[in-house]
Amino acid sequence: MSKKFTAWKTQIIKLIPNNAKKKKVKQSNNNFLKIIFFIEICKFWQYIAFYSLGLYLKFMTVQINYKSSNSKTISSNLVLFVDEKFNISGLKKHISNSELSYISDLLKNSDLKKNLLVFEVNSKKTIFLVSIKKDINTSDIENLGAKFHGYIKYDKKNDYFVNSDTINSNIKNFVGYFLHGIKLKSYEFNIYKSKKDKKFASINLIGSKNKISSQDQLRFKALEEGIFFARDLVSEPGNILHPDEYAKRINSLKKFGLKINIYDEKKLKKLGMNALLGVGQGSIRGSYLVTMEWNGAKNNSKPLAFVGKGVCFDTGGISLKPAKFMEDMTYDMAGSATVVGLMKNLAVKKAKINAVGVVGLVENMPGGNAQRPGDIVKSYSGKTIEILNTDAEGRLVLADALTFTEKKFKPRFMVDLATLTGAIIVSLGSEYAGLFSNDDKLSNQLLNAGNKVDEKLWRMPLHKNFDKLIDCKNADMQNINYVGGAGSTTAAQFLQRFVLNKTPWAHLDIAGMAFSKYGGALNSGGATGYGVRLLNKLIEDDYE
Repeated sequence: MSKKFTAWKTQIIKLIPNNAKKKKVKQSNNNFLKIIFFIEICKFWQYIAFYSLGLYLKFMTVQINYKSSNSKTISSNLVLFVDEKFNISGLKKHISNSELSYISDLLKNSDLKKNLLVFEVNSKKTIFLVSIKKDINTSDIENLGAKFHGYIKYDKKNDYFVNSDTINSNIKNFVGYFLHGIKLKSYEFNIYKSKKDKKFASINLIGSKNKISSQDQLRFKALEEGIFFARDLVSEPGNILHPDEYAKRINSLKKFGLKINIYDEKKLKKLGMNALLGVGQGSIRGSYLVTMEWNGAKNNSKPLAFVGKGVCFDTGGISLKPAKFMEDMTYDMAGSATVVGLMKNLAVKKAKINAVGVVGLVENMPGGNAQRPGDIVKSYSGKTIEILNTDAEGRLVLADALTFTEKKFKPRFMVDLATLTGAIIVSLGSEYAGLFSNDDKLSNQLLNAGNKVDEKLWRMPLHKNFDKLIDCKNADMQNINYVGGAGSTTAAQFLQRFVLNKTPWAHLDIAGMAFSKYGGALNSGGATGYGVRLLNKLIEDDYE
């Protein structure tokens, strides 16, 4: 009980007449305590209910249910699958004769080149016909689900039934990918809006064929949770998700079985991570290196390592960015968010591999103690760096993180992700992330995984002639190329210098992919969570 409550109770007791019998006083006191205790319990459960409702509204915009129902008896919205010619003869046992006749007539004047047609049977029921092309792949199926999401009316009175018995495809988990597309497209980040639309839709999977196994349900659920966690992190404003808060949120993932270590400034100084620390020294917030370990393999095999840039807000430091669009620099930590989301995904689904995620968390601010152009720092590797531009800060964070990861964990490979350069957007726009690597096998695995989940990569060159552009008179290297051109490549060449033991390594520059102003196939605008699906696919196909 609180001090306030205790004082209140004492005041009440004092009001009892002095001449009252002790027995009555004791009984009255006990009754009073029982009433107050009951009230406090009610308040507690009320709080839990409202808190749970908040989470429900945030994470359960679309709820997936698994039911046993007959399509013909369903009076609500129904999703059926047909071939690419919209042949509906196989739907006789799933809809009524009148509905079949009605749709058949409308199909005569419909555009059969589309992959989804909508038929309003009555005010309460709509039938959706989804076309399955002969050469369809899993990414296409997810996109179909996302397209269907555009027709969902968020109303508790509207249920949607997806009939898996009408699926005629050899692709395993067809309906799982379809539902996955719906879920990914449904994501919204609106927790700071005072008036929230209480959007909710119930998607019910019916049918005895093409069911999703419990194991595959967990796999899709884990991936969605990882992606949504990454999107949440990227979407948070800089005043909320500063490095101190970010480290706490990562630490909360311990409950999923991750081993997490947080290295604060004191520990980082002792380790000699001056490249990382230099970036954050202008901020009142702390700087951190956080490691996340998942040990799911039965043996003691070397882990797969994923390293992320976590610049929670990037002003450019003393080399201050232009004010226009600086607000977008809240997502300069998207590389780290991908790593965190991936590690959560692996832990939730109990992946049978060993993996480690390492993220450097800093805030790049132009404070009185900020790093200056011309400063020289000694990195964790022992190599010295002259800072010519404080806005080329992400590579400094990754330099220490890469060397630390390689030295401590001795991984099978390292993949780092970062919104590293604007130059990669000039090169590849928002269609591909840039891939730089010292290993052909790892590069090909990443390219294949990216193509399968439609998170595409384009391999960019590394070469000694680019590397010499960051040579420096005053230190071992400088953090930018002043000659001009090849901005993304010289940044990658910089990072490669901190891979000391020839560990297979790949650098993914995701500056054009981490955030979408207008939305994409599987997102509705904002943070994309790019990279979680790509790396998860890499692991599933080649290492799990």
